[in-house]
Formats: sequence, C-alpha cells, structure tokens
Amino acid sequence: MSTDDLAAPAALAPHLGTVLDALAAGAATRNGPLPAGGPAAVAEALGRVLADTGGADPLRTLTTALAAHSVDPLHPDCAAHLHCPPLAVAVAADLAASAVNASLDSWDQAPAAIEIENDVLRSLAGLVGYGPRAAGVLTTGGTESNLMGLLLARDSAPDHHRATRTAVFASTAAHFSVARNASLLGLPPAAVHLVPTDDRHRMDPAALHAALRAHRARTPAGEGAGPSVVVATAGTTDLGAVDPLRALAETAHAHGASLHVDAAYGGGALFSERLRPLLDGLPLADTIALDLHKLGWQPVPAGVFLARDAARFDPLEARVAYLNAQDDEDEGYLSPLGRSLRTTRRADAFKLAVTLRALGRDGLGRLVDRCHDLARHAAARIAATPGLELTAEPVLTTVVFRCTDPRLDASATDEANARARRALLAAGRAVVGRTELGPGPGAIRLKLTLLNPHTTEERLDALVDAVAAAGREAAAEVVPATAGTA
Repeated sequence: MSTDDLAAPAALAPHLGTVLDALAAGAATRNGPLPAGGPAAVAEALGRVLADTGGADPLRTLTTALAAHSVDPLHPDCAAHLHCPPLAVAVAADLAASAVNASLDSWDQAPAAIEIENDVLRSLAGLVGYGPRAAGVLTTGGTESNLMGLLLARDSAPDHHRATRTAVFASTAAHFSVARNASLLGLPPAAVHLVPTDDRHRMDPAALHAALRAHRARTPAGEGAGPSVVVATAGTTDLGAVDPLRALAETAHAHGASLHVDAAYGGGALFSERLRPLLDGLPLADTIALDLHKLGWQPVPAGVFLARDAARFDPLEARVAYLNAQDDEDEGYLSPLGRSLRTTRRADAFKLAVTLRALGRDGLGRLVDRCHDLARHAAARIAATPGLELTAEPVLTTVVFRCTDPRLDASATDEANARARRALLAAGRAVVGRTELGPGPGAIRLKLTLLNPHTTEERLDALVDAVAAAGREAAAEVVPATAGTA
C-alpha cells in the first residue's frame, strides 16, 4: 500500500464515488426495507461474497452487499426500533470526523475536536436548562450514559459503604440497562428496587417515597444505608412514557438520593415546543442521558451524558503522564480524559455541531413534531382497522398494538402476532417491532417506532393494512392448530 492510499482528500475522493454508487446498487437490489428470505438467505448471500477473496474491487463489492442485505432505516416501512434514518449532512460530517481521526483523550490529538465537543455540550446543557456549572461528555449511547449516572451517583457520595450498599430505584418500565449496569458495578440484584407505575406507565412518586422510606427503615442502625440513586425515564422504549420528573426530583432529593434521568428517547422533545412540557423538571436532575441517534437523526453513536455540576465527574479524574500531565494542563492544554469511561474517543460531537447549525432547534423540532403527528395518525388508523387493537395513545413517536381474532385465546393471540411479524420480515415487506407488556399469556404486542419524518400518511396506511393482513393469515394458521388440541 502506498501513501496515496491513506485518507488524504485527493486519495479519498475516488473511493467516495465508489461507495455512493455501491450503496445505490445495493439498495436497488434489496428493493425494500430489508432483504427477503430471513436469516438463512442473508447468511448464504454474504457467505458467497465474503468467500470471494480474489475480487478486484472489495470496497465496491462489500459495500453493495452491505446495502443489499441490511435493514434500511430510510425506508418508510422500516419502523421497528429507535433506529433513525440519519440526516445527510450529519453523515457527511461524520465522514469528515472519520477522516480527521481525532482521539479525544489528549489535547495534542484533538485540539479542534475538544473545543467543538465543549461547545456542543454547552449548547445541549443550556437547552436542558442547566446553568454554567454543568459539564458533559459524548458517549456511545444510553447504556453507557446510564452506567455513568449510576457510577457517579455512587462514587460522588461521601458514604464509605457506597460500593456494596448503593441502592438503585427505577420504575418497572425502566430500560433494561439500569439493572445490568448495577450488576456491572458489583451491586447485588437486591440493590435494584423496581417502583410501580401509574395507569400511564409512569413511575409513581408516592410509591417512590414509600420505597425510599422503607429502604432507610431496613438499614441497621449505625451501619449507614449507602447512597441511593433514582433513575427516572423520559421516554420508555415501548410506550414512550415520561415519568413525572419534577415530582420525582423533589422526592429523591428530600430523601438525600441522586436523580439520574434516562432521556435517551424522550430527550428529543427538548427541540419541540409541543412536546417540551413533558420534560418539566428535567433541569432538577443531577445527571441526564440523551441519545441524538434517536430523535436527533444522527449516525450511531451520538449519546450524551450531562451533569448539572461539573464536580460530579471528580471520581473519574485520572492523571496519566503521557496524556494529561499536570504542567501541560496548567498551561491550558486541557484534556477531557477525566470525563469519560473511555480513553480513545472519536469526534462524535462534530456531526452534532454541524447539525445544530444546519437545522437549529426549530428545524429539529419540526422533525420531532412531524414524527409525533405520524404516530398519532397511525394510532387512529390502527384503532379504526378491524383485526387490530391499539394498546395506548402515543406519547412520543411509538405506537403499540396487536392483531386480534375472536377465535383465539390469549396464548394463541400471542402466537399469531409473533408469526405475523416474522412473516413480514421473511417476505422483506416490513420491519415491525415486537415487545411484551406484562407477564403471562396475552402480553405480546407489535410496535411501530416512527422516526422517519418523510414517511407519508398514505405509506403508513399501507403499512398498517399489511400488518392487518399478515395478522389475519397468521390467525388462520393458528386456529386449526388450536382447534386440534381442544
């Protein structure tokens, strides 16, 4: 390989043309939201491509195969997950960040990128409502941000028993990463207390108060209860429920607990005048997780972790002679090493900086509102379609529902819904989500997660009709089997 193959602009230009042509060719081959045939077909097709080690143009061949056999979040019938179609300007900015290849663990690897990240974090902290003492860092997403929220709540507390006696309080609808992160921090399962939700799937402040009080009462006198952290959710993955943040903050702080808000999904409401009131009380949180690779239309990753007070990061402070020597920092060569769980970090804030300037809060807010409108349209269409049952009115941009048939009991209804979704996937027709609400038979639901602001109401209607048709076909398959076992 010659030096011309390195990522200098002149060497990069012809490769860009190849990639763009191959992406278009792959999308044309796929001709839908995902490849048809299911896992076996994808494995067979990729196996053939990857076995061809003598190809003349691996960039073109592999890019074509990647596009042809991937799920396409740009397609209006790709509506399963919090998996957004990225803005073209953000993708282009991400390419620039990749080419520069900054590493944000020391000033002398990323002077511009560090300043840009700091500017983005100041903007987002201001959008949240934090004051000048706030600080933050870019993360890989909500899971890493939630881990930092728990870690810093534990290690910022003065209690010497914090390592083993930290208590975590989260709702029964909280993201699974809360319990998993607690385990990663060495906390036993009993340290995670699940707080009941109300009829809108939001954490109940009265139940939180009772749980915090009971936790204190169970602690033997003189042993110290250790720090407590409440994890509120602003936008549950399934129903988009937003906990009553102000009431939870007041309750948590009255009990001496920290408040971390997982706003990885619902944080996008900050851009919308219509939805922003859902986040009332967010500035009272000690720490916040945001994900702009959801309702921010950024390429993955674009997670953000914010703290109301920069001192929250003190436990992460690290002094490494070859990265952030004290005398260098005294002279202004500052490093963000002490604000991240990672050492090497790419310049993920650059695409955010470009997007915030290209669209502004109002532009991003229009995209959020459009997706919210689409969710409300889909919900109304589902409610009016025979054979479909709407679970709840959408709060943000997710719509949860299921296929029904009067001939099926709860278990058979679950099976029919599962079959219908897989049939749509196998045919390459649509990517529809699946989840479960509650224990036992009858829990399975289907889900549309609408993050494509360019989807039309007509396309949504066709998608809903396709799901209803798949549900009818699945029910017809399940009914004979059910009847045969009666």
